[in-house]
Amino acid sequence: MTQSHASNIKPITERDANVLYQHGTLAQLVPGLLEGTTTIGELLTHGDTGIGTGEGLDGELIILDGVAYKVGQSGKAEIVPDDFTLPFASVHRAAFQYQCERSDIGLEELNKKIVAANGRANTFFSVIVRGTFSFIKTRAVIKQQAPYPTLEQVADQQAMFLGHDVRGTMLGYFSPLMFNGAAVAGFHEHFLSDDHSIGGHVLDAVLERGEILSQVFDTLVQHLPVDDPDYRSHDFSNDPIAAALAKAEREPRREDVN
Repeated sequence: MTQSHASNIKPITERDANVLYQHGTLAQLVPGLLEGTTTIGELLTHGDTGIGTGEGLDGELIILDGVAYKVGQSGKAEIVPDDFTLPFASVHRAAFQYQCERSDIGLEELNKKIVAANGRANTFFSVIVRGTFSFIKTRAVIKQQAPYPTLEQVADQQAMFLGHDVRGTMLGYFSPLMFNGAAVAGFHEHFLSDDHSIGGHVLDAVLERGEILSQVFDTLVQHLPVDDPDYRSHDFSNDPIAAALAKAEREPRREDVN
């Protein structure tokens, strides 16, 4: 294990690499505002790396090197066209800086060490982990049809995938607690194996050995879907935003689906 270089990681302003661009908010998914309000083509004008979901929660998206992949019910990744629409995504221009290497570490402990090493609990940053995962558990929500259900109502409509000894890339964003709702507080991570045979939203993982790189943002650009009448008129005051997002990020428990 090498010493962390996280203290040396600073925002890079060239090519606006210090900017995190986000279309929509995770809070709007809670009441079922799932219409696609931007396209992949438009999104890629703001960055070449990111995560998101398609219209109607159509798959888990991961964008690497300017290519957008969708992981749906099969668990396998497919490239999506520029006219693919989505209600929510985070994207940026990759300028990752080496942080450290880790081995034989679970997801929860890995994420704790990343935050501790960065000392940035109140800062947006992205983390990319490249290596071999002795275990990976991912999910993709099954695509919904209009009229759309709430986020809690689709908690049991997930396809789950397990992988062992998988080489791949885990891409995540860390969002400060004070921004919970705009994004999910803490880490939001997606995965794509090198052979594209497994991917999706990360529920659990064990990193056998891999390289961790970080990218810090000092600017958040929040783009809202103001042309969508349902978004403009919706009253969020009674939506259980924090509870629904916390449930959506973890694996469904038996009491969630009874």
